[in-house]
Amino acid sequence: MKLKGRNKVSPDFSMSSMTDIVFLLLIFFMLTANSPNALDLLLPKAKGKSTNTQNVSVSIDKNLQYYVNDERINGEYIEIELKKALEGQDKPTIILRAEESVAIKEAVNVMAIANRNNYKVILAVRPN
Repeated sequence: MKLKGRNKVSPDFSMSSMTDIVFLLLIFFMLTANSPNALDLLLPKAKGKSTNTQNVSVSIDKNLQYYVNDERINGEYIEIELKKALEGQDKPTIILRAEESVAIKEAVNVMAIANRNNYKVILAVRPN
């Protein structure tokens, strides 16, 4: 009569499932990593939290060059570009990134355009 146990546990360890999990996590973090802008702007400091709900990004650098979604445009045509970019949006939102040294009238100009067209404006800042 054999009384040997039938359920033997194998002492081998397979790394293939571990590497699959690592690659899935790597892909997940690469896809969810958020790089909001490629422009190197020095934003003003303020308290508050930012949101990632944006339809269009408008950036103004220290040389008064305007960018709509990282595409450089002439400041005179910013309203036309915004209308094109926000056409058909339910709640059109603009995130405004004005560099710290930019005169306030440049930012107010973009806010006035947004007000005329009923767009929501979020002013981007860097945390304190």
